[in-house]
Amino acid sequence: MTPRRLIVLLDCGDTIIDESTQVFDPSGIVLAGELLPGAGRMVQDLVAAGFRIALVADGRYVSFENLLGQHGLLDCFETLICSEAVRHEKPSARMFKAALGSLDLDPADASRCVMVGNNLSRDVAGANRMSMTSIHLAWTPRYPRDAAAPDEIADHTIRNPAELLDLVLRLDEALGSDR
Repeated sequence: MTPRRLIVLLDCGDTIIDESTQVFDPSGIVLAGELLPGAGRMVQDLVAAGFRIALVADGRYVSFENLLGQHGLLDCFETLICSEAVRHEKPSARMFKAALGSLDLDPADASRCVMVGNNLSRDVAGANRMSMTSIHLAWTPRYPRDAAAPDEIADHTIRNPAELLDLVLRLDEALGSDR
């Protein structure tokens, strides 16, 4: 398998899991939720293609363990970075720096990372501020699809999870030619 230089950071809610299907316990922990159509295959295909993937999401660690474990995806992720542990939410640079550190990367490696998420003000703005490539998964009307500020303009936009693999393969190939 071709070693990949590009590293993929994924949000969870409305990027992997359909937020409208989440079931919470009384303390706010997410117990279960359904995958977006094609999201399970997206995660598995990224791993099969040799990409390192990390979760960078706002919420509680146990919620993500529950959701990803329910669908057999937990072991696909090299690390889970969540706002509960970092004590900051996206777009805080601390979330993205925590992901880099957990992956044994330096801040200079941010340009090798893509952040995929549904939220322009959190996922896209946070990635852009860190000089990461931002990919907006614009599938749900629950979140704005138009940037409210310059740092919310995504580098790339996809409409469904099935579009991600081809895009990151092209981005990884472009990185390889920059060596």
